Amino acid sequence: MPEITLPEGTIAYRVVGPQDSTHPTVLFVHGILVDNRLWTVVADQLAERGYRCVLPTLPLGSHTIPLDAGVSPTPRTLARMVRDLIVELDLGEVTLVGCDTGGALCQFVIDEYPDLVGRLVLTNCDAFDRFPPTPFKQVFALMRGPRTVRALMTTMRSTILRHSPLGFGLLVSRAGTELTRSWTEPSRTDPLVGRDLVGLLRAIRPADLLEVSNRLPRFDKPVTLVWGQNDRSFTPRLGRRLADRFPDSTYVAVPGARTFVAIDEPDAVSSAIESISHRPSRRG
Repeated sequence: MPEITLPEGTIAYRVVGPQDSTHPTVLFVHGILVDNRLWTVVADQLAERGYRCVLPTLPLGSHTIPLDAGVSPTPRTLARMVRDLIVELDLGEVTLVGCDTGGALCQFVIDEYPDLVGRLVLTNCDAFDRFPPTPFKQVFALMRGPRTVRALMTTMRSTILRHSPLGFGLLVSRAGTELTRSWTEPSRTDPLVGRDLVGLLRAIRPADLLEVSNRLPRFDKPVTLVWGQNDRSFTPRLGRRLADRFPDSTYVAVPGARTFVAIDEPDAVSSAIESISHRPSRRG
C-alpha cells in the first residue's frame, strides 16, 4: 500500500476505484484494533460501480507504522489526521464513513472540519457518553499499560478467546480467523504500536464525545446510519438516538448484523453509501 506522511506521522492507505470518478470520493475510518481491511468488500463493491474509495490504516492498535515520537494519539489528533489526509490527497468534499471508534472519530471530524465532509455514513459506533460501551470499557481499562496490552494480545492468539465476547465475538459474526489474528499482532509484537494504543486508550474520555454530540445538529448535510440490529454494545436504541441528533438523517436497520456491518452485511453498507452519494451535500 502507498504511504503518506502527515504532520502527526506516516500512515498507509489503499485506494480503489477510478481516479476520474464523477462521484464524491468515499473515505473510510475504522476503529480500535482493526485496520482498513474492515472495509475491503464494501470498497471493492463501490469501486466496481465507479466510486473512488480511500481506506487509510490509522494508528488505532493494528497499524504497523508507529506515530512519531511525542505525538499524543488522542481522538482529536486522529480527527486532525483525517483532515490532513483529505487535504493532502486533495479528496474534495468526501463521503465520510465510520464504524465503531472510527464512527466517533467521524463525529470529531464533522465537529471541527465540517466543510471537508459532504455526506456522513455511520455504522454501529460510539455515541454520546458510550465511549467506549460496555463491556469494552472494562476491557480497555485493563489495557492502559504496555505490559497489559502485550499480555492481553498474547492471550488473543487463541482463536477461541479472540472470537469470544472478550475479543471480536460481540462485534462480528463472519470475520475470518486469520484476519482477526492479524489485527491483534502489531500491538503484541511492536512496543511502539502498543505505546500508541495505550496512549489512545488513556485519552478516550466519554465527556469529550458527549460534548461533540451536543453540537451534531449543526451538521445539516445528509447523514445515513446503517445499524446492525444484533449488536449488544451499540444497540439499535443508541443508533436511533444518534440519528435523531442530525437534522437530515436516514436510519437503515440491518437485521442480524453486529458492530462490523461492513463484514456481516456489506451489501447494506455499499448500497447506503451509493444512495447518499446521489444526494447534494447541501440543501437547496
